[in-house]
This record gives sequence, C-alpha cells and structure tokens, in this order.
Amino acid sequence: MKKSFFLFLLLSFNLQAQTDSVRLQWFNDAKLGIFIHWGMYAVNGTSESWAFHNGRVPYDVYMSQMKGFTAAKFDPQQWTDLIKESGAKYAVITTQHHDGLALWDTKQLTPYPSKTDWSTFFPNQTYPTKKNALWNPKKPLSTVYQTPAAKDLITPLSNALRKSGIKFGTYYSLLDWSHPDYPKFLKETDRYKLEKDPLRWKSFLTFMHHQIAEINTQFSPDLYWFDGDWEHTEAEWDAAKIDSIIHTSNPKAILNGRLHSYGDYSTPEQNMPIIHPEKKSWELCLTSNESWGYQPTDTNYKTTNEVLQIFTECLNMGGNLLLDIGPKADGTIPEEQVKLLKEVGRWTTKHSEAIYGTTAGLPYGHYHGNSTLSKDRKTLYLFVNQIRPNGAIQNVTIDLMLKGLKNEITAVEVLGTNVDVPTKTVGKISWSWVPGTVFLKVPAESLDSEITVIKITLNAPLDLYQGRGGFH
Repeated sequence: MKKSFFLFLLLSFNLQAQTDSVRLQWFNDAKLGIFIHWGMYAVNGTSESWAFHNGRVPYDVYMSQMKGFTAAKFDPQQWTDLIKESGAKYAVITTQHHDGLALWDTKQLTPYPSKTDWSTFFPNQTYPTKKNALWNPKKPLSTVYQTPAAKDLITPLSNALRKSGIKFGTYYSLLDWSHPDYPKFLKETDRYKLEKDPLRWKSFLTFMHHQIAEINTQFSPDLYWFDGDWEHTEAEWDAAKIDSIIHTSNPKAILNGRLHSYGDYSTPEQNMPIIHPEKKSWELCLTSNESWGYQPTDTNYKTTNEVLQIFTECLNMGGNLLLDIGPKADGTIPEEQVKLLKEVGRWTTKHSEAIYGTTAGLPYGHYHGNSTLSKDRKTLYLFVNQIRPNGAIQNVTIDLMLKGLKNEITAVEVLGTNVDVPTKTVGKISWSWVPGTVFLKVPAESLDSEITVIKITLNAPLDLYQGRGGFH
C-alpha cells in the first residue's frame, strides 16, 4: 500500500513538472523583457511610493501628484513598436504600485484615511477637507477617476502588445500603503498589528484579492509580477487563494517568485547573481539608470555595452533580463531610454540565433567569457566583449581559447557576417583521451561595435572533458 502511494506521488510530481515545463517554455525562450514603471511618481520625478513611506516627501504632497498625471501623449502603439525593436519578447507594466493608484478601471473602493489615522501619522497637519482631499473616496483610486488622464491605461497597451506578438505581464503590489485597512504605512509606523485586528486584515485581503480577480478577468495576463511580499508571510497573504483566483480561469499564466512557493521563477533585482538562483527559471530585473520610475535628476544611465554585458551574463546562466524604463507623466519615454532600447535592438537583431531559444552556456573554466548553446547542443555561441580597435587593423586578430571540447569543430564564423574564424588545436596527445586546447583567431575587422558572437558548429551534441588533465 505504501509503495503504491509513493509511486502515485512520484507520478503526480513528474506530471506536474512536465506541465510546468510546457507552461514556462515561452518564458525560458524569450530571454529579454521590458519592465515599465509608470505612475503618479513621474509627475515630480520622485521615488515611486518609497518617497512618502521613507519620509522624504509628505504623504499629501506625494498624492497630490495625481493632479498632474495626464498621460496626454501616451501612445501604446509607439511603446509597443519600441519594445519590439529592442528584441524583447515580453513586457511587464505596473498596474498598481505601493501607493495604491491603479492604472486600470478597478471597481474596488479605497476608503479615505480616518481623522484618527491622520492625526496619528500627521500630528502637525490639518485633516484634508472635501475641497483639498487627496482623492474622492466615492470613486476608486484609479487613473480613470482620480487623474486628468481619466482613462484605463492598461487595456490599450495590452492590446497593442498582443497584436504585435509580445507577451503581456502585469506588475501588482500586494501591499497598499494608501489603503486604511493595510497595517503598514510609514516606514517606522503601523496602523495596527495583524494579530490584534484580524477582521481589518481580512477586509484588506478581500480588497486585494478582488483587484487581482479584476486584472485576471480584464487582461488574462501571460505573466504576473507580484511585489511587496516581504511584509507578510505566504499564509497571511493567502497565496493559495491568489493562485486559485488566477489559475482557475487562466491556467497558462506564470507567476514570479515573490509569491513564495507559488512562484514559477526567481527574480533577483539589480544585482547579477554569482550562483544560479533558486528556481530553474529566472530573470534579472534591472533599471536603465538608477531609478525604476522617471526621475529627471537621475542621469546615471548604463551604457549599451554595460547592459549587453549583463544580458549575456544572464544568457550564460540560462536566465532572462527584464530591462526597466520609466515613462514621463505625459506618457513619453525619455530619449536616453529610447536610444538604449534601439541600440540593444540593433544587437539582438544581428545575433538573434545566439539569444532566443538557447540554453545556458559552457560551465566555468572552459571559456573566459559568456556563451549559449542551441537546444540540440550542436551549436555553441561565444560572446566576445572586445570592441573593434581604432586605427590600422589589417592582419590584427583577437585570440580566444576554448578548453575541454571533445567534439570535432566543423565550422566557425563571426555571427552576422560572412567571416570565417581560423582555429588551431594545441596540446592534443595522440594516445590520450584528454582533448587539446582550441585557439580561435578572430579578425579584428569583424568585431561588433559592442559584443561580438562567434558561432561554432559541432559534429555532434556538445561533449566536454572536465578532468584534471594529463593522463586523467
């Protein structure tokens, strides 16, 4: 009986793993996505939600930015065209950040802070009157009702993306610092303790779960990007119910790892992992400057080469890059970000076969750089981060070294060109099974202006020697 039960469990586990693998296939093949942080914080160019939470900006001043959020020049097709040009296969937009302003037509009401709450958190400020209220509590806290944009901004973008073949993802903050039934408010203060007022927490969960249900019904996202999970446990969020709300009617949706055990993939933020993230599928989310949302004073933009170096690191480890942009309050995208995405797109177009649908590259020690493999493991792609030298380059070569390759190489070329790369094998002993070291001499004139890709065709699926050398 016990044996049958364990066999049943093993079979169930294997079937679930196969189902998850199919569901995640498009994500694993996509490699590049664009993150979009857009909200009221773009009006004054302040830190999204954290500005008031950390006490840098008074709450009422922060929320007054809603009055300037016009989205007057928002062109979803223009955004989509730029995203497509970048080479991204999916896009994720903030439907609602921690400040509680929804960018879609939510029907859930956010009550106004009570006078007690107001006097507790802002003892020196007068409770807003109807004339200068932060928002109208009789209508949802949404761009449709509370901003001059006066419309749902998510629907037209999701439609444009899908029409262009780009997968659509929604960022949603589980926490909501503006909702009076949410416990946390300012960094150092709580409205109440969960254990002391479980009914109030239940009220907030009802609100939050209903919003997720709305998003699921209205947009049926391909991907959910949850955030804000750190303030409560999986059980407190009732993650099981969130998962059920989504997958009952949208079974193919994938969830990021911030819903804890219900997440499908890991989401390291800003910093490139040194070892592989916990989950097999993963994505690095990265800002194009130092800020998620639009901040005009932040001019510390990453260069195209820096972004591509990080991107190829992700590819080498079998992961994705989710590169962030922060549109202005009128809906235009900063010129620096447009330029960056176009330059990334030039590179991804030229080297597409080394990017999309590939798997993680060579293990550490075989090549001093990043690489990827075709799914049949018969084609190896080496990324060379060496910019074409200035001046005379005739007869100049860039030497690369490849160790432990047991396969026969049938062809080597600079991807995106018609240039063949000569190879030379040294150290191969006729009576030893240890392979020699392969040197590749890449003509300098064939180098890309950013990162060059060398395509190596093998006679069979990749076979590597990983011994100690010599007779071993």
